[in-house]
Formats: sequence, structure tokens, C-alpha cells
Amino acid sequence: MMSQESVDIQQTLHHRVLIAALIIFTQDLSSGGGAQAWTYNYSIGPNRRWLQARQWCQEHFTDMVTIQSQEETDFINNLLPFNPKYYWIGVRRVDGAWISVMTNETVPEDAQNWAPDEPDGLVGQDCVEIYLKREIEVGMWNNEKCSKRKGTVCYSASCTQDSCSAHAECVETIGNHTCQCHPGFHGPRCEEAIACKPLLDPEQGSHQCFCPYGCNRFNSSCSFHCELGFRLVGVPQLLCQTSGHWNHRVPLCQVEQCPVLNHTNSSGGRMNCSHPIADYSYNSTCEVRCDEGYELSGDGHIRCDHTGQWTASVPACTVKKCAPIFSPVTGNMTCVYTVEPFIFGSWCDFTCQEGYYLSGNSTLTCLASGQWSKPTPKCAVVQCNSLEAPPHASMQCQGPLGEYSYDSICTVQCEEGFELIGTNKTKCSSQGNWSHALPLCQAKRCIPQNPPSHGSISCSDPNGSFRFGSRCTSACDEGFLLDGTSSTECTSLGTWNADIPRCPARTCSTLNSPTNGSLSCSHPHGEFRFGSRCTSACEEGFLLNGTADTECTSVGTWNADTALCTAKRCPSLNPPSHGSLSCSGPHGEFRFASQCTSSCEEGFVLNGTSSAECTSVGTWNADIPRCPATRCPTLNSPTNGSLSCSHPHGEFRFGSRCTSACEEGFLLNGMADTECTSVGTWNADTPLCTAKTCPALNPPSHGSLSCSDPHGEFRFGSQCTSDCEEGFLLNGTTDTECTSLGTWNTEQPHCLARPCPLLAEAPQHGRMNCSHPHSLFSYDSHCDFGCTEGFWLRGTPTVTCNSSGHWSRDLPTCELVQCEVIRALSLPLSVNCSHPLGNFSFGSQCLFTCKGRFSLNGTELLLCSPTGFWSDGLPNCTEDLPVGAAMLMYTGITATSVLVPLALIGLAALILTQFKRKGNRARSDFIVGNMRWVQERVHSRGKEALHTVGLHISVSPWAFSPDTAFSPSVVQNPALGFLNLSPPGFGAFQLGSVPGWSPSTGRKEKAEKCSEGL
Repeated sequence: MMSQESVDIQQTLHHRVLIAALIIFTQDLSSGGGAQAWTYNYSIGPNRRWLQARQWCQEHFTDMVTIQSQEETDFINNLLPFNPKYYWIGVRRVDGAWISVMTNETVPEDAQNWAPDEPDGLVGQDCVEIYLKREIEVGMWNNEKCSKRKGTVCYSASCTQDSCSAHAECVETIGNHTCQCHPGFHGPRCEEAIACKPLLDPEQGSHQCFCPYGCNRFNSSCSFHCELGFRLVGVPQLLCQTSGHWNHRVPLCQVEQCPVLNHTNSSGGRMNCSHPIADYSYNSTCEVRCDEGYELSGDGHIRCDHTGQWTASVPACTVKKCAPIFSPVTGNMTCVYTVEPFIFGSWCDFTCQEGYYLSGNSTLTCLASGQWSKPTPKCAVVQCNSLEAPPHASMQCQGPLGEYSYDSICTVQCEEGFELIGTNKTKCSSQGNWSHALPLCQAKRCIPQNPPSHGSISCSDPNGSFRFGSRCTSACDEGFLLDGTSSTECTSLGTWNADIPRCPARTCSTLNSPTNGSLSCSHPHGEFRFGSRCTSACEEGFLLNGTADTECTSVGTWNADTALCTAKRCPSLNPPSHGSLSCSGPHGEFRFASQCTSSCEEGFVLNGTSSAECTSVGTWNADIPRCPATRCPTLNSPTNGSLSCSHPHGEFRFGSRCTSACEEGFLLNGMADTECTSVGTWNADTPLCTAKTCPALNPPSHGSLSCSDPHGEFRFGSQCTSDCEEGFLLNGTTDTECTSLGTWNTEQPHCLARPCPLLAEAPQHGRMNCSHPHSLFSYDSHCDFGCTEGFWLRGTPTVTCNSSGHWSRDLPTCELVQCEVIRALSLPLSVNCSHPLGNFSFGSQCLFTCKGRFSLNGTELLLCSPTGFWSDGLPNCTEDLPVGAAMLMYTGITATSVLVPLALIGLAALILTQFKRKGNRARSDFIVGNMRWVQERVHSRGKEALHTVGLHISVSPWAFSPDTAFSPSVVQNPALGFLNLSPPGFGAFQLGSVPGWSPSTGRKEKAEKCSEGL
């Protein structure tokens, strides 16, 4: 059976192997290089809070895993073991949003994989766990409190600065990474720009290129230019695009074209042209010659220049001209010509503007001599006959060309008091006639007047009935008075200078209705005027005193005085008991409409109607009320207290007094005494009896506090229980209670980190570095170990104090590095060694010498280095020999060289045998010591010896740590065989030859293999 110590070591190695198994990697052993990949790491020993888990990931790897796809969810679910606490992921709620720690941005809703009814809105549940290896809701999310402890899943980014070129983005994938090329680049690392087809110079042109990534490659730009006299047709600058094509076709150089000249337009002459390149293009020339009778205007020889323009305008052959003539003033001229004005053969017709007539010939012709046939004619103005002003009017005439001439205007204006009949203006037309006949002036008419009512009117009319200058006088009939001006006159404006007066009847004094009565009147000639009649009447509750009817006489007085109305009387009233009476009598004491109001003394309430009124029948409309004492609300004893009262005016009425008191353990909150006031309210609220308060308690550091509060938080009767987190011990009493005195009956305990055994000092020849987050050598303390030069660490390099108060691993030791033992040598070679620390260990020195006629071949002094290797291979002694002896020696060396590989093979078999016999604890120690010895043998002897027989040995350096797996180390020869050395837990230890080849005979046969599982 396997010992308990071996079982513990096997479980530890198994846990490490599980962590290593999550590392997804690829490596090309034949090329010695490879591509890194995105790797995952997890830890469930111990489970951690969310923040601790993230700190652990950032300290040892890149960060926490943030699930980005269903593929990643399935991958992790397949690899990670089941953890009852499940695993944290790198998603956390910040300000109401779920934020990814990888991008520090909100996780899109379609990427959130919540379990049903999640996330919930409970306070403090801001961190996210993922369900793995679960029967239901596998890979789904749940929000939890960040203080809970769960498994940790980390990732290590595979992208480095050298993974891709500067023209790409490195994209992490599961088990690999890819380079996403920027547009215009391709290749495994996107280092090569895409190429476009090479460009050629256009005819009669050239081009120049700027190539940032190589000629004719992406982003290369080429500018095209043409020779003098040629212009570029197309885009002048081309750019190599991401598609590998130029963005435009190569432009052409086309000769500059001048405007085509029309030979037929040269009237009176002819034009001859020559075209050395193309018609009417660069360097074309043209010459113009005129016919007889025409003269040349301009340069007769022109050329098309490099800008596509003629050096001068095309010259013309012009015909001879007559002197220019102009149209007469206030006239028009119309000319007819073949080519241009005033040339031979042209003629001009003359006309005058409206209001003018022509004086002279109407047509002139340009003769062959260059003279006009007649003098230029003139235009004269048209005249109208003279005018006289009409009666009672004045006239004024004016015109731009003279009085009574064309466009003259005459204006007629009537005298004051007369109005114009007709048009006030007339104008002289172009035919010499006036546009309108002269108007008339007639006197203005006023509105006809009628005599006033009860009066008469008499008028005088010098200019017609009721016209300008008429005067009218008004008079009233007997018994009526004139109201207004008696005379009025029709003015020059056609209005009367005064209104016609009125004749109203005589007025009596205005009568008012008697007090508390009414007045009814009839007015045939106006209100309160002659003939008006009025009748008086009293309101309900009043009696008439005097004559009811009166009339306004012809002399403007009333024939009787207005009557009076007196109020009816009610019985006298007395005030109520405990009250008072206040009366108001608008018509006298206790008379009709008198009002009496009753009121009670302070502390008494009116019972009945407060007001009474004397009615129109002489009786009161209500009885006198009573005044009972005011009542306050009924009081009850306070909770956890008592109430005592006195009632001088009845229970809980005005004057009642009550006193409150509290039970033991409670304090009175408010006034103890209260009194019923006169307004029916208590002068103070009933107090409360509140439990006494104890000092507030906080949970102990690294612990929790749960309380029951029957009378309120931290009050009399409250009971609190303290508890500590995992890894901490309670120091003090668990429970405490708030007493009636407002104090806790025990002090609050503390949570102290659980201590681990004290580590007094580092191992011999080693060093120790410890961190203590809570206290010295207690829960969560970490200690890192290392050895001084020349010593190697046996055991784990790091130990942690766990929650049970034990160190996570046994303490390591520092063992002295051993070099190969140099055994007794055969003469003539001798050696003398010194060992300051131990036999054939770090620091040992060996001095070699040769005796007799032999000389030393190799290094005289060998040192045992800190890596466990001698500073050089063993030397040998050589002697100068004849040629024949040398040949014999060579034959011996060859035989020896064949034996060395066989010796190495036997040594490997010995290692396997010893390794199998030892326990699991000795595996790593044995492998390190023996593999170093094998490497030394290969480097110092075997490599040269095996080369002699054609065997090639390749040894990769060891990368060994007790907590991590070995890197593979191979001794191989493609033609002969291989030696594959794998670390514990990862495969087989094999030694043999390539199948089908035997090094001893050279025949194809099946090679022997030795395979032992480690």
C-alpha cells in the first residue's frame, strides 16, 4: 500500500495538474518557436470574495474571465470541475449598469446570460456568478453579494507587442489569437502591403510616385504631368487602394486645342492655315488677306500657343463707313445695314416722339462716297388754344415745354363756399386739343332744418334754400323753455354753425323713495317734469305716514309732500346664562330687522342659534341659546405607562388636568401634564414612553452582527449576537443585551485572525519573505522562500496560512547542489579536490595533473558551478607518438565512441529503476539530480562521441519548479533514434531507436523499446 505521505503528495500534484490542464497552448517543436494562446486558470482552494478573486487574477495573470460568447461558456463548463459555491466572473453592477472588467463598458443586453428571474433587485447583490456543472441553468448568470466566497476563474492574454505588425489588431480567441489586418495589408502578421499593377508613363508625359510601403503598393500615390503644349486628360493623381487596384485609369496627354476658325466668316477677305500636329492645335498658324475695297483691321498672322489660345483675335476686312449720325432731340432713328452701322449701303428712318412733329427729310442714305444723302431732320413741339377762368373761380396753367403747349396742365379752383362741378384739371394732348372742358363753381348746401318740438323756425336764403349764407331763427311754444342758441348760419364748409335748439317742459324737484318704501311715477314730458305723477308705498314690516299721491304742476312744484315709513316693534330680549347679548337695530331698538347675537364666556360652547332677528310681523325668528362647558378629546394611557386626571367641569371638559407616567425601562418623551383649554384642545400632546437607548453597535471587523429589537434598534430589551468570518476567531462573549439602564450587559467581542505556527527563521542557506494582512503568522499570511546561490529548494516556494490555522504546505528546505562525482582516475592522470561545503558539491574545486612524459589536454582546474555542472569537461593526458601509434589510438577512440551511447542507454535504464522504487515525494528530487547528470554527460562527453558515429543529440534546457510542470526535453536523432523525457504526470519515459533501423547491423528490423509509465 502507498504511504499517507505519498497520498498527500499525489493529491497536491493532482490539483496542480488540473490548473495546468486549463492552459491551452500550441508549440512547434521542430522549429523551436510557436504561437501563444489565450489561457485560463482557476482556483477553488480557497474560495474568495469577488474583489479578492479579481486581485488574485490581476496579480498572477491578466484579469477575471468575462464570458463573451456561448462558445466560451461551453469551453469553460467542460474543463472546470464542479464547485458547490460556483465561480465568480468579471461582471459587476456599477451605477445600475452591468460593467465588464475587461472593457470597462456596459455588457450588451444580448450578451447577458441571466438565469430565469435574474438579476433580482436586492440591495448589495452587485457581483455575478456563473453556474457550471449544474443539472439546470448551466452556464447562466446570477447576481450575488460580493462578500460571498466562490471559485476564481482567470485568463492570461496571449497578444503581445510582437504578435502582430503595426498594421493589425491582435484579437484574442479561445486557444489561439489572430491578427486582424488593417485595410491594405495582408500576411500572417499583416506586415506586407497589398501590391497594385506597375504604372507606365503616358505619351508626351511622365509620372512621379510617393511609396510609403514600397513601390506600387497600398497607399502609393503617383502624380502625372504632360509636356508643354499638352494637357492631362483624366485624374492627375492615382492612389493604390486596399483592393490592389489603382483608384483611376492612367491619364492621357492630349495636345492643346485652339477654337476652330470659320473661313466663311471672313467677309471681304480670305484666310489660309497650316497644322503641323493636328487641326487648330498647338503650333497651328493662320494668315488673313482682304479683297479690294476692304481694309485689314488687326494683325494678319496668328498662332495657336501652348495654352490653347490664339496669339491674337482673327483680323477682319472692314468696309468703308459714313460719319455716325444721331437721332434728333425728342425724336427716334431706325437704321438698316448689312454688316455693321453706317457702312456703305446703310439707310436711316427718322420719327418724332409724341407731342412733336418732324421738320426735314424722314430718310437718309450712306452713299458710295462715304457721305449721307441729306442733312439730319429736327422735331418741333405741338401747341393748344388759350383758356379763360370760369365765374367764382381762379385758373393756373403750367407746362414743361411752354404755356398752352404739349403736356401743359391748367388747374381750376373755386372760391370759398363754392364747390367744383366737373374736372378741375385739363391737359394739352399731342394732337393740340384739351383733354377736358372747364368746370363750374356752385354754392355749398347745408342739411335742411326742421322746427324743434313744441317750437317754430324762420330762415333767409341769399344763395338758395339752405345753402352757403342762409340764416335760420328758432322759438318755443308757451309753457316750454328754449334750450340752445336761437340762431344758426350755413358756413362755407356746408355745415351749420350751431345746432337747432330744443324746447323741453319745465322741471320739478327730483323725488326719492321714502326710507323702507318705494315710489312709482309716470312722466309724460320727461322725468319729474310738468305733468309727472308719483305714488308712495311702504315695504313689508313698515307703516305709511302721510299722503300717498303727488303731481308736478305747471309752475315746476309738487302739489303734496312725500309720505314716511316707520318700522314695526318686537318684544324685548334678555342675555342667556353664562353668556352675553349684543343687538343692532337699524330702525330702532327691538324693531323690524333688529338682530341680536348671543355669545358664551371663555370655556363654554354655544348650544343653539347664536343670532335672532325681528321679523316683519313683529316676532323673533329664534329662541335665546344656552352655554355649556367646552369638551376636549378623550385621552388614553400611553403604551408602557399610566394616566391620572381631574375633571372640575365634567369628564375631559374645560379645566380638566391629566398627568402621564412611564414603566421601568422607559423614558417619558414629551410633557407629563396637559390641560383642557377653553378652545376644546389639550395644551400639550400625550407623551410617549420610549425604551431607553443603548450605544449603537457595529459588526466586529471580519465578522457580522445580528440583533432582535422588540422596542426599536439598540433599545431596552434588544439582544445582539456576534459571529466571525471564516479564518477568524471570536474573542469575547457572543451575546449581549440592552438593560433598563440603557447599557449593554457585556462588552462587544472582537474577531481575531486564526494564528498559524510561528515561523521563526528562514531555512538554512535560504531566505523567507512574509506578508501579514491581519496579524503576524495568522490567517491569509503568505511566506515566499528562496535559496542562496549553490542551493536548490526542496518543496513548495510559497506557503499560506489557511482558515483552519495550518500552513498550506510543509516548509521547504535548501539542499546543496551536487556535481558529478569524479571517481579514481587511471594513470598517468591524477586529481586533487577540495570540498568546502560537501563532497563534489557547489564550490568544490578539482586540480588535474599528468605524470611522466604526458601532458594535460583540457582544463587544469574544474569548478562545481551553482547549476550543478563542472565548469568544463574532464581533461586527458596525451603523449607524442609515431604515425603508426597514432593510427592505433584513433581505432581505439572509435571503439570507445561506439560504447558511450550504450553506456548512456544503460544509465537511463538505471534511472528508471531507481525512480520506480522511490516514493512520489522523491520524484522531483531524483529527476532533477539525475537529469542534470545526464545533461552534463551529454554536454561533456556524449555529444562529441556520438557525433563520431553519426548520432545527433539535441537537449532542451529544463524549466523546473515543484509547483509547475516540466517543459519537454528531448534527446533525438532523425536517422537513429530518440530519447523522450517527460515530467511526472504527463506521459512516458522512453528510450529506443527509430522503428525499422538497427544501429549495430544497419539492417531494417524492429527496434527494441523500453517504456515505463511514470
